Amino acid sequence: MKHLHLIYTLLFGVAVLLFFGIAYPHHLHYQEQFQLFLFDSSYVWDIVKLPGGIADLLGRFCTQFFLFAWVGALIIAVLLSLVQLLTLRLAKWGWLYGLSFVPSFLLWLFLLDENALLGGVWAVLLTLLASWLFDKLNLTNSWTRLILLIASIPLLYWMVGPVCLLFFLLQAPIKGNDNAKLKHPAWYCVVFVLWAVVPFILSYCIPVPSSKLWFGIHYHRYPAENPVLLRAATMSVFVLAFFARTWVKTSSRNVVTLLSFVLVSIGMGVLVWENSNFKAEKVMKYDFMARFQQWNRILETINVERPNNQISVTVQNLALGMNGLLTKHLADYNQNGILGLLPDIGTDATSPLPTAEAFYQLGMITVAQRTVFEAQEAILDFQKSGRCYKRLAQTNLILGNYEVARKYLTALQKTLFYREWANETFPLLGNEKAIAEHPEYGRLRKMAYKENFFFGDHVTSDMLKSLFQSNTDNRLAFEYLKAYYMLTGDRENYSKLLLEYQ
Repeated sequence: MKHLHLIYTLLFGVAVLLFFGIAYPHHLHYQEQFQLFLFDSSYVWDIVKLPGGIADLLGRFCTQFFLFAWVGALIIAVLLSLVQLLTLRLAKWGWLYGLSFVPSFLLWLFLLDENALLGGVWAVLLTLLASWLFDKLNLTNSWTRLILLIASIPLLYWMVGPVCLLFFLLQAPIKGNDNAKLKHPAWYCVVFVLWAVVPFILSYCIPVPSSKLWFGIHYHRYPAENPVLLRAATMSVFVLAFFARTWVKTSSRNVVTLLSFVLVSIGMGVLVWENSNFKAEKVMKYDFMARFQQWNRILETINVERPNNQISVTVQNLALGMNGLLTKHLADYNQNGILGLLPDIGTDATSPLPTAEAFYQLGMITVAQRTVFEAQEAILDFQKSGRCYKRLAQTNLILGNYEVARKYLTALQKTLFYREWANETFPLLGNEKAIAEHPEYGRLRKMAYKENFFFGDHVTSDMLKSLFQSNTDNRLAFEYLKAYYMLTGDRENYSKLLLEYQ
């Protein structure tokens, strides 16, 4: 029977791996780009000093690997499989075996939200691990058990946050819980009161809203969001374990175990699929391709899909422009007016980044820098971004702001996957000759504005015209200016531009 359980867990893990690796990879890339994990003692301390800091630190550490979708998918598959195995160890499930997968499926649903943080999953996993280890102690002395429970309250709350309530629920002296040795259930009321006192006291000690101390600081990127699915996954462990302990007396046959696994897997699997945001996944794919300048892949994609979302159209037009095909094929693809070229800059952390990529490739370096900086500052949980730090280092390098670029490069040297690039870029600081000869930075420095502009978020034809006239080798600016005239119906300026520079 134990071997069958492992096979079912393995099948579940493979399903999670394939889902995030094939159907949801760009949600993982999205998560990675909105954090900057530093191997730095002050950075680690700033995380772990807050309630739930250990789970949050582990979540951030794992999220940095989401830069590679299959690695991220494997990490999630392992974590959710471990949650199921630990849930299985907490009760004799028998014919209810399939229900041991429900908490993991609920966490899977939780992670469908691009703003759900992996620290929430780690919080549940660490809580289950603590409960399993506590049961393994098999304490027979009631007072020893009570003292350890009370001592566990601040430790677990510091490690995982309010999710640790599950630990104390699982130790309750309910019917069928063979591990609950405490003879006086009233003492558990004392334990729960002490658990409630911890966030109350902390609300006067640390500068964190009291509501976050009750619902968790780093389970979700939106500060005001109460992650219901995470709560449901947490409480489902206790509720389902309660039913299993109460109703299940003997183990079931293999066929019954298989049937319960299949039924739960089909039901929850349909729920996962129906709640997946594949529309957002497509948009994230375009953003990812623009980030890594996969222009040919973008062209292949738009020929199949014909995107109509603003972010997708912006990336589509940039790829066409980078290949010198923008004006030639402008009418062949969906457009969003002039906003399909360079949209107004939004106040969120996501939509400005593809536009900033277009600014950067055009040579509008100062605009790209401002856009990326504001996008990073709009990250709702106040984290920094590896993607933004890299681009800010590049723009400051091109503009000659070497000390500012040094600040970003120094931070990136403390990362795992941006370190090599930072080390390679450091020698360029202050080296004008090396920058001038660099295939990207030298070209963009020549293409950049020779005069400063005062403007709002909306790009005008005068800005594009000035950009092109300052360097007529800037063919991308030429393509964008022609496209601008075409989309606005300005035949006079379009004809004049062709006569002068074609």
